[in-house]
Amino acid sequence: MTTKLNTPELSRRALLKSAAAGGVTLAASATVTAGATTAAQALEKETKENPITTKQDWNQVLGDGVDANPYGKPSEYEKNVIRRSVPWLTASPESSINFTPLHELDGIITPNGLCFERHHAGIAEVDPTEHRLMINGLVDKPLVFTMEDLKRFPRTNKIYFLECAANSGMEWRGAQLNGCQFTHGMIHCVNYTGVLLKDILAEAGLKTNAKWLMPEGADASGMNRSVPIEKALKDCMVAFKMNGEALRPEQGYPLRLVIPGWEGNMWVKWLRRIEVGDMPWHAREETSKYTDLMENGKARRFTWEMDCKSIITNPSPQAPITHGKGHTVLTGLAWSGRGTIDRVDITLDGGKNWQKARIDGPSLDKALHRFYFEFEWDGRPLLLQSRAIDSTGYVQPTKDELREVRGTNSIYHNNGIQTWHVNGKGEAENVEIS
Repeated sequence: MTTKLNTPELSRRALLKSAAAGGVTLAASATVTAGATTAAQALEKETKENPITTKQDWNQVLGDGVDANPYGKPSEYEKNVIRRSVPWLTASPESSINFTPLHELDGIITPNGLCFERHHAGIAEVDPTEHRLMINGLVDKPLVFTMEDLKRFPRTNKIYFLECAANSGMEWRGAQLNGCQFTHGMIHCVNYTGVLLKDILAEAGLKTNAKWLMPEGADASGMNRSVPIEKALKDCMVAFKMNGEALRPEQGYPLRLVIPGWEGNMWVKWLRRIEVGDMPWHAREETSKYTDLMENGKARRFTWEMDCKSIITNPSPQAPITHGKGHTVLTGLAWSGRGTIDRVDITLDGGKNWQKARIDGPSLDKALHRFYFEFEWDGRPLLLQSRAIDSTGYVQPTKDELREVRGTNSIYHNNGIQTWHVNGKGEAENVEIS
């Protein structure tokens, strides 16, 4: 896009004079659409001051020293970038969920303090020196490990997304929650450090009839799930760090299970025991919950994999278009529990016309993918959708296509295409179209 700063408010010549007087260097790569008013120019017009040359507190006084924040924290101007909950979704905060602010983030890595939480008995505060992991059942020798024991196994680092099976669950019966933080925010993606589960199991020795595992958490809910041995030996991890530091208490400190690409309820936090057996346990969390109730009253069970999915994070209801007409950057996330994302398509008109988005950054197995789509907005209303295609060729379906097969009784595994309506003012709303 050609660099042009030739507006009634501030000509290029005047800007150059102002910059020279204030010792400011103009970046050669600046891109401003001809005739557009930048945020700085709008502020200048409103306050009658030049934001570039006006002196500010931060360039006249000393700031805090290096010991002011021994553990770093975001700027006070980012105080709205937080997890949020919806009180009426669950019975109590101890058995509830809050949501990642997807509309405030970029790239593919979720900061530790913004990873969504889901608890069944509140956050367990576990002393790592007292914590133990027991391996029992169909093994040659039952074992109990301390945290120090586990850290002596060969370590591995992997970036994976974690998605709750109920993510987007409120949308099965229609548009409910207004914001991608609430419709799709039960997901995060971090770099896990830990040890491969197969190495721990090898230390105990699996008997020939070992077919299933039952990981169990140390929290008051005693969370447990059945995991087939094939998955356990393929890529599962026992993790003790995320993004380089120890797991946060709400993410299972000091130890959690990582089951790449599979629903988050299986990623048992505060991991204390793994029992090896020859059949699934049919635990509460895989019978009364985390089954997919179909239209005819029957339920799909053991639907572990998270299907290919995407969401436009900006523009969206919590992130409207504020710059007015002109060059607009659309961005969002795509992921698949079966591999990588090969392609993301974008429509501005509710599916009449599709255009290919640009995937930027690393494309990793079972991790989030960041996509962008730049376009010139003329101020007309938009119907924004994204459609992801993964490395297996699976194409993200519409919500109607899902409902035709599964009805509306379920709250789990909704990976249907999401629609945002953007009006002429740039405001966005959660809608559905047929």
